[in-house]
Amino acid sequence: MDLKDAVAVVTGANRGLGRHLVAQLAERGAKVYAAARRPETVDVPGVIPLRLDVTDAESIRAAARTASDATLLVNNAGISTGTPLMTGSPDAVRLEMEVNFFGPLAVTRAFAPVIESNGGGAVLNVLSVLSWLHPAGLGAYAAAKAAAWALTGATREELAPRGITVTALHVGYMDTDMAVGVPADQKTDPAGVAAQALSGVERGLPEILADETTRHVKRSLAASPNAA
Repeated sequence: MDLKDAVAVVTGANRGLGRHLVAQLAERGAKVYAAARRPETVDVPGVIPLRLDVTDAESIRAAARTASDATLLVNNAGISTGTPLMTGSPDAVRLEMEVNFFGPLAVTRAFAPVIESNGGGAVLNVLSVLSWLHPAGLGAYAAAKAAAWALTGATREELAPRGITVTALHVGYMDTDMAVGVPADQKTDPAGVAAQALSGVERGLPEILADETTRHVKRSLAASPNAA
């Protein structure tokens, strides 16, 4: 996919990885709808702020009507509450699933017909190394990202006949607000992750492993559960 001619919709576009994706897409010549719950917080020059709350069905439908020329969807919006599954708040567990799984599903369902009607294109789902590695303290987040990985594989097969590729981006800790308490030497530069992700979309890759931690965990999947 040639990103120079793309029309991209990026969710969670006002900060962190989403902001880098928006800026780099604009630098590559794409038209960019920078989607956020509060579009007034989008501060990247040359892009189009778009109101979109991935947990609000009417917001999603309105965004799809506005961005009716879209050819690329980036499902980046996410949340991490640090909730364990056994002792954590059930409401927090549900919130993680709503934002990290049902949100991308709903947005993809809304935009797939749009992308198809514009001649095809791509979907990029921002996932995590925790799609495969499931620490107890982040059980809700890991469960939601594992579900989103399954979503990615299933929609890849379902959307391929409609001319839409689906790419998964897996990454560990990035230097963003979500990982503010993580030591700096354990975090990846989100600008570099964004560059890898967009290059992978251009090449039509099914999966992008953005750091060595993620690559190690992926290699360990066939080993015993304690190997990773």
